[in-house]
Amino acid sequence: MAFRISDSVVRGEIDNRVKGIVRGKIWLEGRADPMILELNGNPWPDLAGCLLTFVNPNPRILHHPCDALEPVQHGVVGDMTASRKVRVFDVPVDEAYMMANRSEKPPEHMANSLYLEWFSEKNGRVVIESSDYQLNISQPEWRMTPEDEAERAKQTATAIQEFMAKLTEAVDQHKLKRKPDDEDWDEFDYESFMKECDARSEKYAELLDKYGFSDDAQEMIDEEMGWDTEPSDDLPDEIDEIYEETLNEPEPEPDPARQGIDWIRTNDGHIRHPLQHRCYQSAARFSDKIEQMGLDRTKDKDLDQFLFEFQMTAVKLAGALDTIAQGRYTPPPAFTVAYLKRALDHLHRSQSGLENLVNRKVLAEKLISSARTELFEIRESILKLMNDFRRKQR
Repeated sequence: MAFRISDSVVRGEIDNRVKGIVRGKIWLEGRADPMILELNGNPWPDLAGCLLTFVNPNPRILHHPCDALEPVQHGVVGDMTASRKVRVFDVPVDEAYMMANRSEKPPEHMANSLYLEWFSEKNGRVVIESSDYQLNISQPEWRMTPEDEAERAKQTATAIQEFMAKLTEAVDQHKLKRKPDDEDWDEFDYESFMKECDARSEKYAELLDKYGFSDDAQEMIDEEMGWDTEPSDDLPDEIDEIYEETLNEPEPEPDPARQGIDWIRTNDGHIRHPLQHRCYQSAARFSDKIEQMGLDRTKDKDLDQFLFEFQMTAVKLAGALDTIAQGRYTPPPAFTVAYLKRALDHLHRSQSGLENLVNRKVLAEKLISSARTELFEIRESILKLMNDFRRKQR
């Protein structure tokens, strides 16, 4: 997914006074030195030939993924303008959200937004977008002609196409690593399939982020994704019939003989797999303890990694085990093993974050010991489940 770094920006400058080149400096929260931009291309006419400086007046958020951004950004200019039209709420976002939940329309107005997009050789698509920044734009050193604007639009379109081509290639590469659909798959085929799905989802998310949700945008997205833009006339009726049948079906009941093994009923009446529920409850408990200690996870990369990856382990366990617990569907054992591997990857990252906290002595030894034990026991339970499902596959 694109790096959207607006909340982490302290201030910055974009310099296009030399035609065909955009140089810049972006100061980010948590970084002592600015990120340097060395880009080929030109911005939109409103910024062409100008030096733009901007300041973020809002409190900044330290986004740890920004650590992956290269200190020097080489690449090409995408869309860069200070006059992108956006809708801006006239009330705080939280209040607007509550109004929308009540089916009320939050008050809003149209405003100009700063939109800075570039395609980095190392980091892919990077975007800064805000209608709140304080801007200062110099007089242009040169002015864009109609021919220059046509060339700019062409170069931007080419940059987008090349970026999307890389995402498409990622989808195709994972697809090549698995067997054809009509053959029996093992856990490694399902792993490749899941990575293919990840790559496809990333491509779709990038397209939505770039083009939006209009009907025209949807046509472009459908074409880029290779989807059928002219579905059968009978398809809506078929979907309605399936939906009606599903509504009329009784809720499946889990196997009573598997209670405590494949499923439990939680205090609020939901059916959950016991391991998934344990992981979810544990992650929430440690998150609450750390919040009660007054620690801010957003300001500590290791602390955030420990908690976030713990929570993601529970999410992946739900994906692997919920249908089994609820008795809705029993997927192939190899599929479940592949999904459990994903949960295990997140758990290992949580353990890594925890060990970094140990070295820095951020948390009390008693809390560290408790978290270590819990993560280790959940890990052992995941490994046991994987072995059980592998035996079923044979």
